[in-house]
Amino acid sequence: MGAHNFTGGEKLQAKLAEMAEKVSHPATLRVGFLEGATYPDMPRKALRKAYKKRKKSEGAIQGAKGGVLVAMIAAIQEFGAPSRGIPPRPYFRRMIESKSPKWGAGVARQLKETNYDAEKTLGLTGAVIKGQLQQSIRDLVSPPLAESTVARKGFDKPLIESGHLLASVDYDVKT
Repeated sequence: MGAHNFTGGEKLQAKLAEMAEKVSHPATLRVGFLEGATYPDMPRKALRKAYKKRKKSEGAIQGAKGGVLVAMIAAIQEFGAPSRGIPPRPYFRRMIESKSPKWGAGVARQLKETNYDAEKTLGLTGAVIKGQLQQSIRDLVSPPLAESTVARKGFDKPLIESGHLLASVDYDVKT
């Protein structure tokens, strides 16, 4: 890489400080499978059979109300479980790779449109990213399902079975 010359550093710092003063209050956006999302209709026995988990690891996959955590199933699908014949299906990473380059500009635009209301801006941004993640789940087709899985489900769409994973994508804003 060649050398770069930057000018106007003081003006940039002043503008950033001015914008920071306008932001209503700091906030954090989380998008994905949040801690309250469970599969209440999937008993532990079914999960043990499906993923052959050992008893000592069940606590990590069970929610407070006894249902299986959607985040655990989502992670298994994202990263795979090769020893169990489940290949990685990186729907989340692919969405981030393709969509995240535009998130910064979207946040900047929303900040201006909301008069620098961070909570409102991140709420609007969260809704957009949630939709992008859901679309990524819908769009994923590779690697294809095993023939036995297609026969059991009756269709060949990876990541879609009951629709619960898709419906569990959510976001929140913490202030």
